[in-house]
Amino acid sequence: MNEIDLKNIVKKIQNAQAEFQTVEVKRSKTQATERLFDTLSSFSNQDDGGVIVFGLYENEGFAVTGVDDVQELQKSVMNQCEQMEPPVRAVFTVAEIDGKNVVSAEIPPIDISERPCFYKGKGRLKGSYVRVGESDQHMSEYEVYSFEAYRKKYQDDIRPVERAAVSSLSSDKLAEYLKLLKTDKPNLSNLEDSQILELMSIMREGKPTLAAEFLFGLYPQAYFPQLGIIAVSVPGTEVGDTDIDGSRFIDNQRIEGTIPDMVDEALQFVRKNTRKKTIVDPDTGKRKDKTDYPINSVREALLNALVHRDYSIHTEGMPVQLSIFADRLEITNPGGLYGRLTLDTLGKIQPDTRNPVLATALEVLDVTENRYSGIPTIRRELKEHGLPAPEFRNERGEFTVCFRLGDEKGTQDGDIDIVAFCKTPRTRQEIAKYLGLSSVTYAMKKYVQPLIDSGRIKMTFPNTPSSPNQKYYSGSVMAN
Repeated sequence: MNEIDLKNIVKKIQNAQAEFQTVEVKRSKTQATERLFDTLSSFSNQDDGGVIVFGLYENEGFAVTGVDDVQELQKSVMNQCEQMEPPVRAVFTVAEIDGKNVVSAEIPPIDISERPCFYKGKGRLKGSYVRVGESDQHMSEYEVYSFEAYRKKYQDDIRPVERAAVSSLSSDKLAEYLKLLKTDKPNLSNLEDSQILELMSIMREGKPTLAAEFLFGLYPQAYFPQLGIIAVSVPGTEVGDTDIDGSRFIDNQRIEGTIPDMVDEALQFVRKNTRKKTIVDPDTGKRKDKTDYPINSVREALLNALVHRDYSIHTEGMPVQLSIFADRLEITNPGGLYGRLTLDTLGKIQPDTRNPVLATALEVLDVTENRYSGIPTIRRELKEHGLPAPEFRNERGEFTVCFRLGDEKGTQDGDIDIVAFCKTPRTRQEIAKYLGLSSVTYAMKKYVQPLIDSGRIKMTFPNTPSSPNQKYYSGSVMAN
């Protein structure tokens, strides 16, 4: 950073009247009297590092108050940097603004293999911080553990399940796995099955591993009740929205079983709670079904969530979340991006693998390719489907992928004209069937209610909207 860069940062702060994810302001005029440990930790622990600007006063609109003794301030900051583990190496810049000195201390990010950076006086657990917006917040025990797990290469997917026995696994699924595993591997084929299962971390210390239960288990949730999928369909754009009958959920389901079982059941849930429309090619006359979201992309996102989620003891109470809203579909899994992977490099580089045994076994079973092609596939298929690019969020130990329907006005291209259909009064069930939806509530909330609000569709019993005899019609005269 040079003087011009520092002046631009100050101008940005004053224009926005705020600090930022990578910028912290301190008033200190002579030395860093304020404790900087929290900010030194949080900036060091984020990929972009951060800048501490001295000589501005937040309570007076970030006015320039200046630093009287630049050298003393730098000594004070460096003293606190030395009390961090690992030590922080700040880089200083001085700029004169309005006849006063403003000083910046650039805090570089430390390598992920050395994180978290923490204040030695409090220790790793209490002295580690993370930057959230313009504030420094204590890292949770799980966030601290996540860095340690990467640094020490913990493999939580192969921890033995103490209460389980080999009888808890499906013998048929195990036999199929061993058959596939031995194909074109003569050296492996010469070993006893029990040896192979130990070598592949399906069994450890005479016990099935967590990976074994979620690959071949008869009922994995007997040992891990929360390690499933909670799937909900919401009648609006936010949790808490209700439909015209006052219901908070169109559908609500707990999905359990092995990873392949959960993926299949979750896809059934998506099909049930999203729309499939029929489009007729004007040139060929051929009919083609088109779903709200490309089903293969949803499958890839579900597999990513289940294979790459965190399976440590810290997240045993956290299921994967599948949420279908009126305008989007979201899948959230415990465990943020692993290792050196960032949002910018997602789908572009070969990532570190949090659960290598799970990933490799699913490749053997032909459930996944394990070639890091999932994200590029999702991006391509959404584009081909005419939908916006997927959105990814990596927030404090959670990773979310979001598919959006995009801007819609009334019905989508190729949809049937609901208004025309309702020239004859129709029941909720008739409208849903006409739209090709299995969920009546979803059809009413997403497609019919906006037409009611605009006056294009009317109710036969407007004073009792939830009447079981309710019908919906268009036009100025209601037919009997």
